[in-house]
Amino acid sequence: MTSIRRVTIFGGSGFIGRYIVQRLAQQGAVITVVSRHAGRAKHLQPMGDVGQIVTVNASLAHEDVIRQSMVGADSVVNLVGILAESGRQRFETLQHDGAALIARLATETGVQRFVQFSAIGADQASPSTYARSKARGEEAVKVHFPSATILRPSIVFGPEDEFFNRFARMAQYSPILPLIGGGTSKFQPVYVGDVADAAVTALNSHLSAGKTYELGGPLVYSFRQLMEMLLALIDKTDDELLLKRHALISIPYAVAEFLGVFAQLLPNAPLTRDQVKLLRRDNVVSPGALGLKELGVEPTAAALILPTYLSRYRAGGWYSARRMA
Repeated sequence: MTSIRRVTIFGGSGFIGRYIVQRLAQQGAVITVVSRHAGRAKHLQPMGDVGQIVTVNASLAHEDVIRQSMVGADSVVNLVGILAESGRQRFETLQHDGAALIARLATETGVQRFVQFSAIGADQASPSTYARSKARGEEAVKVHFPSATILRPSIVFGPEDEFFNRFARMAQYSPILPLIGGGTSKFQPVYVGDVADAAVTALNSHLSAGKTYELGGPLVYSFRQLMEMLLALIDKTDDELLLKRHALISIPYAVAEFLGVFAQLLPNAPLTRDQVKLLRRDNVVSPGALGLKELGVEPTAAALILPTYLSRYRAGGWYSARRMA
């Protein structure tokens, strides 16, 4: 094991990043968080002592700033990524070109450890532009920083997630929830705290150098099962009866892709055509892949964590959940 002294995190102000920053700060690391909107990363600074966590405003176009942010750093974590394209934010630019740039500059500045966040399903033969760009990013990182550790999580859940929260919000305003392709796609949701622990372990140990890990939780669910679990949590009342019944409506893939063409034009697009293409493939850990176990992390069950934050979507919100406890 090696002690971490200085770490630069790209995309550290996001969902997963805040948990990694918290854990590194507790270990005494000095952390530089690079973000396009550094002001949005101010919430991270109370996680450490005065001066321990520094935020830097930079986009991938600011090569000199990116380079300077890594000078003196022992380790780098690259979390930069998007789930849907918007304006100048393109998959290829961020998830391939950006990863290549950061990895190259990390090597040039003498960084010792590099962790690249990718995703289960990253594949250059995928019909999904997202998955192809993730795979191209992995390859670019390996070229410029051969000892990098690649982490591929399945759907990540936690209080700030964009999966369960999105569908819970949808359920508040709509009596139906869509099951694209019948809801048969498989997922292995992984807790954000476990993902952060895996990243920190990878940074601390040279045994993970050059390896790829697929991060999944202890159970595999179909998309239908995940939606049923969500509704079971948010539809309960004090007497354990369903307050309102939501219908789960199956939508064929072809129809969903057609709808995605228009939905992706909306602000905070609820669905894109590329996301539908992703759903055609299961999002689970590959047989024989290295995973959380090899990083010494015991996976946390979704059923233990989801009630702690989805209860706010019940009628009566958190107070209703308190009365039921």
